[in-house]
Amino acid sequence: MTLLELFGAALLYGDGTITPAISVLSAVEGLRTATPAFDPFIVPFAVVILLILFALQRRGTSKIGALFGPTILVWFATLGLLGLNGLMRAPAVLRAIDPVHGINFLIANRLSGFIILGPVLLAVTGAEALYADMGHFGRRPIRLAWFSVALPALLLNYFGQGALVLTNPTTAIHPFYGLGPQWALYPMVVLATTATVIASQAVISGVFSLTRQAVQLGQLPRVRVIQTDPEQIGQIYVPVANRLLMIATVALVLSFRSSNNLASAYGLAVSGEMLITTILAFFVALRWGWPRAAAAALCAIFLIVDVTLLGANLVKFVDGGWCTLVIAVIVFTVIEIWRSGMQGLRAVTRENREPTEKLLMRLAKDPPARIPGTAGFMTSNTSETPVLLLHHLEHNRVLHERVILVTVVTEDKPRVMSGDRLEVEKLNLGFHRAIARYGFMQTPNVPVALRLCERFGLLPRT
Repeated sequence: MTLLELFGAALLYGDGTITPAISVLSAVEGLRTATPAFDPFIVPFAVVILLILFALQRRGTSKIGALFGPTILVWFATLGLLGLNGLMRAPAVLRAIDPVHGINFLIANRLSGFIILGPVLLAVTGAEALYADMGHFGRRPIRLAWFSVALPALLLNYFGQGALVLTNPTTAIHPFYGLGPQWALYPMVVLATTATVIASQAVISGVFSLTRQAVQLGQLPRVRVIQTDPEQIGQIYVPVANRLLMIATVALVLSFRSSNNLASAYGLAVSGEMLITTILAFFVALRWGWPRAAAAALCAIFLIVDVTLLGANLVKFVDGGWCTLVIAVIVFTVIEIWRSGMQGLRAVTRENREPTEKLLMRLAKDPPARIPGTAGFMTSNTSETPVLLLHHLEHNRVLHERVILVTVVTEDKPRVMSGDRLEVEKLNLGFHRAIARYGFMQTPNVPVALRLCERFGLLPRT
C-alpha cells in the first residue's frame, strides 16, 4: 500500500505542474475572442504571468492573502450573473438536470459517449480540493462556502454556457467569454486570469506542503524550507520545488501551447488521483472499524465511477495524457531511489550500533573519564546508541557528565502542542533519553526543543 500511496502523491506533483499551465492558458486564451491578432501573443503572455507568479513565491502569500477572498467572491458573483444572463436565453437547458438525458446520450453514442466523459470530468475538477481545505478551515466553513457561493455560481454559469450554445452554436469554442457583452471582454480576461493565478497559487502552496511532509516522513531528501510568515506555519517556501515547478510548467505551456491540448494530461492526473483515493479509503475505513462488507460496497460504487472516468481519459493518452504519467513516474522514481537508499543505509548502520542498555552495562564496568557539561547526540532509534557517540568514546575515551540521546518523532497528526513537545527519560550513569515530538505539518527545531531540557535540570538556566 505504501507504493500506491507514494504514486498517488507523485500524481499530485503532476497535477501541481499542469494546473498553473492549463489555468493561465485558458484565461489568456479569451483574448482570441476579441481578435485573432492576439494569437501569437497568447503563449508569451501566459509564460510571463507564470514567471511572475513563481518569482513572487519567495515573498510568501500572507501579505496578498487578504485579497484572495474578496477577489474570489467577485469572481463567483460574476460567474453566477453571467450564467443567469445566458440561462434566460434558453431556459429549456434546465432539462439537463434529468439524468435520463445523459443515460440516453451514452446509450445512443456508445464509444463516442464514453470518450466524451473525459472532458466532462474537467467540469468537476477542483472539487477534490475541498477535502484538503477541510483540514485548514473545518467542515462548516467549507460546506457554507460551497453550497452558498461556489456550487450555485458554477451551476448557473454552466447552464448559461449551455443555453448560449443552444441559441448560437458558433460560440461553442469559447462559450464562457460569449456570455458577457463585448465591452466586458477585456475586464473578464483580467478577472479570469487573476482567479486562475489564485487557484495556481493554492496548488503551488500545496506542492510546498506536500514536499515538506514527504521530507519529514523520510520519503524525500532534505531540502531547504523557508518560513515566510512568523505566525502562520503553513506559509512556507521551498526554493528547489519552486524552481522545478516553474521549469516544468513553462515547458508544458511552450510544448502544448493551448489549454485544449493540456486537458488530456490534466484529466488523467485527476482521474488517477480519484481512483487511488478510493482504494486507500477502503483501508482507512477498515482501520476505523467499518465492517469489511460495508466498506467494500461503498467503495465499489465510487470505483465504478473512478474506473469509468479513468478509462475515458486513457483514450487520450497519446494526445497528452502521457505527460502526467511521465511526471508522476519521475517523481515516484526519485522517491523510491531515496527510500531504497535510506533503507540500505539504515541496514549498514544498524550493524555498527549497540543497544543503549548494553552500552550502559559496559560503561558501568569500565567507566571512561567524565568532564563537566552536557552533550547531545541525535539518534533515530530510541533503543540503540548513536554511532557518533560510539566513535566519540572509541577515539576520545571521555564523556560529558550529562549525555542526552535525542530522537525526533514525527507524529501521525498535523501538529503537536508545545506542552507535549519534549519527553525526557532518565537512564543510568548521567544518560537521558529525550524525545521531541512534532506533527507532520511542523518543521522540527531541535535547538529550541532542547532548551526545554532546562525543566529537567539538564541545561544551565539562562
